[in-house]
Parts: sequence; structure tokens; C-alpha cells
Amino acid sequence: MTATTGMADLTSSEDIRNIFITGLENAHALEKQAIQLMERQVERFENYPEMSDLLRRHIVETEGQIRRLDEALHSFGADRSILKDMATQFMANLAAAGHMPMADEVLKNTFANHAFENFEIASYKSLIAMAEASGNQKFIPALQESLREEEKTAQAVYDMIVPITQKFLTRSAQGLKADR
Repeated sequence: MTATTGMADLTSSEDIRNIFITGLENAHALEKQAIQLMERQVERFENYPEMSDLLRRHIVETEGQIRRLDEALHSFGADRSILKDMATQFMANLAAAGHMPMADEVLKNTFANHAFENFEIASYKSLIAMAEASGNQKFIPALQESLREEEKTAQAVYDMIVPITQKFLTRSAQGLKADR
């Protein structure tokens, strides 16, 4: 057992290495899903430019996260899972479409975005633990950078919940289009 983690030394385990690679593939698919979700929302948010601006900035960050994940995967001689990428992108489009007919689409998407960002945060924290356990510390700085970006975006979405809700209520009370 190592003193710092309380875990047995797993760095020589091929299984742990493979779990880390699978985690990288899953994170890659998750980020591809995130881009699909954000792009669908940016296309639709007519009356909430503050949310569109945040999503546009995070799309750029997410593209960088995908590049970092690609680099990590390539260092193992692995590649993204096209099947996982396609499946998650399909699910993202379904999720985005599911909120479209809602009278409070912007609220539903704001809540979903906050939840999704927190899911990504958990994913990166897990990947960092996997990198440590598998002896792949060289990937930790890139994973930490992605983690910080996700934490920053999660906080920004959280901070927008009340203002977006208030704007939605005001537009609704004025008889203006408020859903998106």
C-alpha cells in the first residue's frame, strides 16, 4: 500500500492501464456529446445571449479538451471509440430535442447544463485518480486543465440560474417569447 493513497501499487497492472485508456475513450465521447448539446442550444437561444456566449466559449475549451484526450490516447497507441462518440452524439441530439417543445426550454437546458458540467467534473477527477494509480502522471496536468475548465463553466452556469430564471419570468409576464 502506498502511504499517500492507501492503495496497493497498481502501476504495473495491465488491467489498470486498460481501465485508464477506457476512461480516456469515455471522456472523449463525453466531450463530443457536450459539443453536440452546446451547439444545439446556441442555435436556439434567441433571447439569452449571455448563455449563448458562455456556451460558445466553452465549445472552444471543449475542443481543446478533446485534443488533449486525443494526445493521451495516441500515446498509448489507442484512438477514440468511434462507436462511443457516435452513440453519445446521438444521445446529445435526442436530449436537446427533448427540451425543444418545452415552454421553459431555457430553464430545462440551464439545469441540464449544470448537471452535465458536474458529470464532466467527476469524470476528470476519476481520470486523474486513474492516471495516478496507473503510473501515468504525465497526463495529470492536461487532465487538471480540463477539470479547471469544467469547474469554471459549472460555476458560471450555476451563477446564471437565478438571472436566467428571472429573465424568463419577466419575458413571460410581458407576453414575450421566453422559452428560448
